[in-house]
Formats: sequence, structure tokens, C-alpha cells
Amino acid sequence: MKIKHILSLTAVAVTLASCGDKMDYKEYSVYDEDYIKTTFDRAAGIVTSVYNDLDTDFGNYSGALLASATDESVYSHAGNAIEKFYNGGWSASNNNDASAWTKCWRGISYANLFLDKFKDETFEEYLTDLDYKQELAQYQNLQYEARFLRAYYYFLMVRMFGGVPLITTSMDANEINSQPRKTSDEIFQFIISECDAIKDLIVKDYADLGNMQLKSKNETGRANNLAVLALKARAALYYASPLFNPTNDKERWHQAALANKTLIDECKSRGMKLTADYGSLFQKDNWTNTEECIFVRRVVSSTNTFEKYNFPIGLENAGGGNCPTQNLVEAYEPGDIRLEATVARNGEQWPNATLETFFGGANGQPIAYATPTGYYLKKYVNKSLTIGAKNATTERHHWVIFRLAEFYLNYAEAMLNYVGDGYSTASDLSMTAAQAINVVRTRAKLANIATGLSATEFAAKLENERFVELAFEGHRFYDLRRWKKAGEAKYRTIKTMYITKVVDKTTGDITFNEEVKTDAKTRVYWDDKMYLFPIAQSEILKSGGALTQNPGW
Repeated sequence: MKIKHILSLTAVAVTLASCGDKMDYKEYSVYDEDYIKTTFDRAAGIVTSVYNDLDTDFGNYSGALLASATDESVYSHAGNAIEKFYNGGWSASNNNDASAWTKCWRGISYANLFLDKFKDETFEEYLTDLDYKQELAQYQNLQYEARFLRAYYYFLMVRMFGGVPLITTSMDANEINSQPRKTSDEIFQFIISECDAIKDLIVKDYADLGNMQLKSKNETGRANNLAVLALKARAALYYASPLFNPTNDKERWHQAALANKTLIDECKSRGMKLTADYGSLFQKDNWTNTEECIFVRRVVSSTNTFEKYNFPIGLENAGGGNCPTQNLVEAYEPGDIRLEATVARNGEQWPNATLETFFGGANGQPIAYATPTGYYLKKYVNKSLTIGAKNATTERHHWVIFRLAEFYLNYAEAMLNYVGDGYSTASDLSMTAAQAINVVRTRAKLANIATGLSATEFAAKLENERFVELAFEGHRFYDLRRWKKAGEAKYRTIKTMYITKVVDKTTGDITFNEEVKTDAKTRVYWDDKMYLFPIAQSEILKSGGALTQNPGW
């Protein structure tokens, strides 16, 4: 949390973009306030730097995804830090947050710095430039980008830690250290109010700025008003959820439904919909998807690291990685196209040969680091890359932060909890929860959700729909926590598929015997304190007692 405001920074070549947009990438090296205020680009570079710490999960835990701390997957390398989430190995002195606390406070601090010191510059020495008005218009919009980014970092913080200090001005290290925590209510209310304040002020579409469009550069890879509406909608859902809404205040669910419906309607008014090709949302050109993507973090550097982590054992340099569980596979209904796009199974061509995940197979146990579940990961994995020592290839990987399908499911959840069933409307909400889910199911080639389900039955179907639609996108870990279900045994019981090859001695015919087993590493440890992360003890000490620890830690 302790960011010194020495006015020097380097904006590394990592950023966030709306789907279909591009951003010019530059390095900025600035030394003092007067120097920054010399040009548009130098001052804008501060906001560009704030984008750099937005979250992704291409293996944040030395290759393991956060999914492998849930019932979505098992990481094939024993001893990975991801295990601390379910073996009791994390603590205030080892809070396992993969540097999220530091990154969030860095983003918040630079946003505050820009808003306090640089948002009102007019650069009058450039008045005679032909594109001065365009430059100034885009520069003036940066304050709304900074406020969105600051609110987004606060959302990341509150979903992990609950209440945190609320700092909205630029402070030195001593002042920052002395700030006490606000409640989670106050943090959510700040996020939602900030989104409301800027949603009509921030640019709607950077690719359509009219006579304010700059001809000399393309700065379209930035947060627009859809991103603002999406942040509000997601934050409102979390604020209404049991972890943060212990009294089940129905009005919070009402407001969450309204926020998600507002976003859905705005997306539809721009011609957006769920793209037919689900798998394409997670491949190299996903940022070009203008149908469904709302906000995608674009990573400039080309790598094959994610493929090295997750390609099947048996390939040169492959790590096995994050292996989908039988729990997840069983959650897919027959004919669901999302299974094919997410899970690699025995006998199929993946990535470029017939996959053998059976015991004794080329990609199966007992080979070290082979899949412990019988499956390998497809989602976000680029099968066209070569990871061997010779002729290795690389590609960019872009992380989807907001996409439209999530918000149909968010709406369905909020509506169910507000009206009490899946089939009713409200005076200001004309779409039922079932209708919202059916938009997602239709893309997956599934029939509409059954009618006549009880609220409990409907909730179970909705939960299952989130499980398969949003698998490996970073939602499951936090969904189970905000629902206060992570401690339930069924979510900590990991099922795997054990496959053996059977050869008929007479005919030579090959069949496979499949047996569902319970993983010996079933996540037996749980403590309710783990619904929230512990604040690092080092931060508690730095604060001199101003920060208090989360209960139980």
C-alpha cells in the first residue's frame, strides 16, 4: 500500500482495451511535476500507467490459476502455492494474495496523483496546433478513466479483504500508512457512486469521436462508459451477496438487477450480443470481438508461457498444469458446446495429436505432472503455438475482464433473489431470471431452462450455469465466497476420471474403462475466516495499528 510519490514511472507495454480497439504503447520516463506538465503525452502517461496493474490470471501462482483453488481444476504440480488456499497454509504472514494488495494500491495512488495534480492542465503552448482541441478533449477525458480505474482497484480490494482504507487524494507514505479501514459497505458505496458520477461523462466509443478524433494516433484501448456500467453492475451484485449482505437486504438485489439490466440494454442498443463462437472469446484475437466483449486487458508481449504451463505432459516443455475436474465436466449438459471449448479429453486431437490421458498413455499417469483428473485445459490455451526448444512460437494473450454473458447471469441471480423465483417480473424489470439465463443457454446450444422450478432448484441451475459459462475466468473462487458456500463439503470434494485402456485379446479391439474417483487430495481443510483474505502482517505493522486484521487471522 505504501507508494512514494516520487514523480517517476515507466509505463510498461501492458494495457487494457475495449474489444476491437487498439492503443498506442509508449514508454514514459518522467522526473518531476513541471516536466510532466510539459506535454499531453507525458501527463497522459500517468493514467496509462494506472492500467498496467489491472488483473489477469494466466497462472499467477507460478503457473497455477485461481481456478485450481476451487472445484474447477487441480494443478498437476504438487507443492504449488495455490494449495495454501485449501490446506491451511496461508496466514497473515503469508497471505497468498499474489501481490494484489501492492498492485491495487499502486494503481489507486497513481490515479489520485493524476486527479490531484494533472487533470486540469490546458497546455496552452500548443494552442496553435491543428489538433489542439482533439488532444485537449482526449486529455480531459483521462480524469474519468482515472476515476474508473481507481474504483476498479477498490473493487478488487473489497472482494478480497472486505473493508480497506478509502483514499481519494494524493498522500505521502506516512499519511497513507495511518489511514484506518472503512467498512465494506462504504467501499461498495464509493465504487457505485463513482460509476454513477462518471458514466455519462466518460467517452462512449473511442472509435467514434467525430471531429474530436485524432488522426495522428489511435488511443482507443481505454475504459469507456460500458466498462463503467459493467463495474457498477458487478460491484452491485457482490454488494447484494450474502458475504457482504448478511441481513439479505432485498433492495440491494433490486439495485443489482437494475444495474445489470442497464448495462444489458446499453449493450443491445449498440448491437452487441453473445457471439456464436464461444471458444473464440478466449483465443489470440479475442480483443477484436465487437459483439460480446466489453473490456479486455491486452498484453503486448508475445509469449508461450501459458501453453508451457498447460499443454499436456508428453509434449516437450509442457507442464500439464491446471487440469479440469470431473466436477466441472459433469456440470455440462449433453450437447453443450462450451465443454469442447474448455476441456481436452482422452481420444481427441489436442493440441496436435491424439490425446492419451489413460493410465499408461502418452499424456497420462504415472508420468510426472500428468493430469491428475483425466483432463487437460483448453480455455485460453493457444493450440497453434510450438513450445519445444526448436522453432518455438509465441503469441499475445488477452484477458477478458467484462463480457456480456456474465451480466445476463448476474441479472438472473439478482432478479431471483429480489422477486423470489425465476419466472416473475417487477414493475421496473421486465425480463425474468429465466429469460436472462436462456440467452446464455441458447448460445451454448441448450434448451431453455425448465419451467416450474422452485427457487432453490432454480438457484442450483443458475449456479451450475455460472460454473460452466465462466469456468477459468476467475469467477468461481469469489462466487463461492460471496455466496458463503466455499466451506460446504461438495465444493471441497474433488472428483477425477481414472481411465484404463482395455485391449480385447481375441479381436484386438480397444476400449476404455472410465471410473470416477474422489481425489485423495480432497480439500479437507476449511475455516470460515477464509471467506476474506488476511491483510499482510507487514502492512498491519507499517500502519502502527491503524489497520486492523480480518477476523480469525
